[in-house]
Amino acid sequence: MSRKSAREYAYKLVFEYIFDRDAQTPTKDQIFQDPNLTKIDADYINNVYEGIQAHFDEIIETISRNAKNFKIDRIFKPDLAALMLAIYEMQYIDDIPLNVSISEAVELVKEYSTDKSYQFVNGVLAGVYKELNK
Repeated sequence: MSRKSAREYAYKLVFEYIFDRDAQTPTKDQIFQDPNLTKIDADYINNVYEGIQAHFDEIIETISRNAKNFKIDRIFKPDLAALMLAIYEMQYIDDIPLNVSISEAVELVKEYSTDKSYQFVNGVLAGVYKELNK
């Protein structure tokens, strides 16, 4: 399995978590039954999923600061999930370049969200990128 596929699994878990806030989801059990899932992929998914839960409020605050004129509850949930995933990677996973996290988030919203969502996500993440490089 590729990191891209593992990231997509993590994205789906984060999306579900936004609505349910239940860390033990049947979706997680299904994901971990995938025979193509390697230990490295499983560790990445667990790291991201548990990390987002642990830093949920901080990540939401980062999004709020950078999503000018958008309240969190107005952000389309597929976009919010991609933002949360990318921001977690950008802030807490050192071996993923910032631009890769941004690019992958944009690709996720191109697939799972609206036609214009990628522009919004890219703009918010550009702001986070600037914050992290100060």
